[in-house]
Amino acid sequence: MAQSSRKAGFFTRPHWILWAGGAIVAVILLASFAFRDDSVPVMAATVSRSTIRSVISTNGKVEPTQNFEAHAPVGTTVKRVLVKEGDHVAKGQLLAELDAASARSQVAQALAQVRAAEAEVSGIEHGGTQEEVLTSRAPMVKARADRDAAQRNLDALSRLQQSGAASPGEVRVAQNQLATAEAQVKLWEAKQTERYSRPEVARVEAQQSEAQSAYSAANDILRQLVIHAPFAGIVYALPVKPGAYVNPGDLVLQEADLSKVLVRAFVDEPDVARLAPGEKIEVIWDAMPGRVWNGSVSAVPAAVKLRGTRNVGETTCMVANQDFKLLPNINVGVTIVTAQHFNALTVPREALRREDSVPYVYQIVNNELLRRSVQTSISNLTQAEVTGGISEGAQVALGAVNSKPLHDHLPVKVVH
Repeated sequence: MAQSSRKAGFFTRPHWILWAGGAIVAVILLASFAFRDDSVPVMAATVSRSTIRSVISTNGKVEPTQNFEAHAPVGTTVKRVLVKEGDHVAKGQLLAELDAASARSQVAQALAQVRAAEAEVSGIEHGGTQEEVLTSRAPMVKARADRDAAQRNLDALSRLQQSGAASPGEVRVAQNQLATAEAQVKLWEAKQTERYSRPEVARVEAQQSEAQSAYSAANDILRQLVIHAPFAGIVYALPVKPGAYVNPGDLVLQEADLSKVLVRAFVDEPDVARLAPGEKIEVIWDAMPGRVWNGSVSAVPAAVKLRGTRNVGETTCMVANQDFKLLPNINVGVTIVTAQHFNALTVPREALRREDSVPYVYQIVNNELLRRSVQTSISNLTQAEVTGGISEGAQVALGAVNSKPLHDHLPVKVVH
């Protein structure tokens, strides 16, 4: 009997241990479930006040506002170059001189043609050359003398006829002689004043005009061969050297007033409608990091055109360049400020969401997301202005760390 009791206790003790172990495991599992955190880790930001700008970022090109290019008017050689690239020059200063021997010869020939044409015109105005005028003067004098004599003879016969000393026939003969003499005078006068026909006069006048134009053109070429600065500025291009030959049209030098330059910005078609005169422009140049030149929109695009692979509108602004650092034809970066608000309530742009074009954010309240509809104003690549629907200091969700979708009343945990 004693042995069977000990044997029964031996077999029942392990069951108690198993039950106790199972109870402990159950308690541990229940505790793990009770303390498990189902909240989604999210990144967050605080609604705060700052300055926000809406901008258009693009590229542009620098152009001189006052530019002078000297080109060779004819094929010739470079006689002298009195400046070098980068020189500041005064108005009227001699910059370069091209060989003008041939041009001076052309001027002399053109002047001779002008003088010849003037003589032709003078001959027409005076009835011919001086020799022709002198030759025709004697017959004119004789014709007038004959007319005067015929007039005196007619007068004398008319008086005699009244006293019966002359017959009517003699008077008629005298009248005919006077008429003949007057006709001769008119003939010689016509030869002097109407010697040339209208086509002949037009031809001579055309020759005079052509000769004068040729003379003016020759003088203009001669002037272009001696190059002076038309205004105070900087010589920024000088591709020739003394003794070099230049063809007609070749560039000799370029000068510009660089104290103020024009920046031409190329704005992509979708942003053209945002441009307005007076908007602030900031210009940067990679060659001078940290330097910013300021200006404002002076002209908005009147048309959109293809530039490379882009459809762009061109807008311009004037930029002060007193230290002459901005050079003609360089490429620059351009930022156009289309709107700027100070002390604006802002949120990161990634916190702003939309549904059916209605903007909203997820505000974090007691570790839970609450959807808030908001009103917005301007925005840029990083920020958006909020004008209603949420207050300063509120915390908003940006996105889940584990990329889970966010929704209203979602339990969350902010991570930094």
